[in-house]
Amino acid sequence: MLAAYYNHVRAYKNTLVTRFFGLHCVKLTGATQRKVRFVIMGNLFCSEYPIHRRFDLKGSSHGRTTDKPETEIDETTTLKDLDLNFIFRLQNSWFQEFCRQVDRDCDFLEQERIMDYSLLVGVHFKDASQGDAERNGDGTPRASIENEDPFFSDQFFSDVTRWSNLKLGINMPARVEQIVRRAGVESALIGEPIGEFHDVILYFGIIDILQDYDISKKLEHAYKSMQHDPTSISAVDPKLYAKRFRDFIFRVFTDNA
Repeated sequence: MLAAYYNHVRAYKNTLVTRFFGLHCVKLTGATQRKVRFVIMGNLFCSEYPIHRRFDLKGSSHGRTTDKPETEIDETTTLKDLDLNFIFRLQNSWFQEFCRQVDRDCDFLEQERIMDYSLLVGVHFKDASQGDAERNGDGTPRASIENEDPFFSDQFFSDVTRWSNLKLGINMPARVEQIVRRAGVESALIGEPIGEFHDVILYFGIIDILQDYDISKKLEHAYKSMQHDPTSISAVDPKLYAKRFRDFIFRVFTDNA
């Protein structure tokens, strides 16, 4: 996979897949006499802005919720598909590039027989940086209906000098729209939009890209399929996984029209 990964990262500067910078080995001396191997990867959330909410999204539903009660959820909690309570709205040109790059990255991962990856999303709420911001019950800032900050307006994107500080998935001004799940509809991955918005800065990338569809994952798929809906579990064939992942992500992210 290494050669294909190298070529993919070189070919697409906006790739969302994890950046690997080195594979190293340390030999321990003493009684243990063993080698420890480790990789150095890019930190997706290396930012001047605090990350207020983080989501790990796969597009599957079985077991895809945090085990923490709502009162214990904070900035360090990694939420999952069934915890998702926002739709992410990108400026049009960035949304188009996002869709193209997700397609390219999924094609690459499918060709390499990789599955079980996810899109890690970090959200910085602009309103949370204000000391007097009102909070909802889950700790997020109170939503607004209108957006009057020029930093998040179309003028921001028309200023070419500011684009040098932007990259797909890094420091991206965007809006999120609150969604609510309807009672009794447990199978729905995405809730209903309620027309309440937040101005945010987004960070996102595709992580966990080293798991191939080996015999252990095939056995996991066979076992869990006898107990649950086969389309709801994470362990599925890479072709199906890529399609399901794309379909879900393209519903979670949309054009801020």
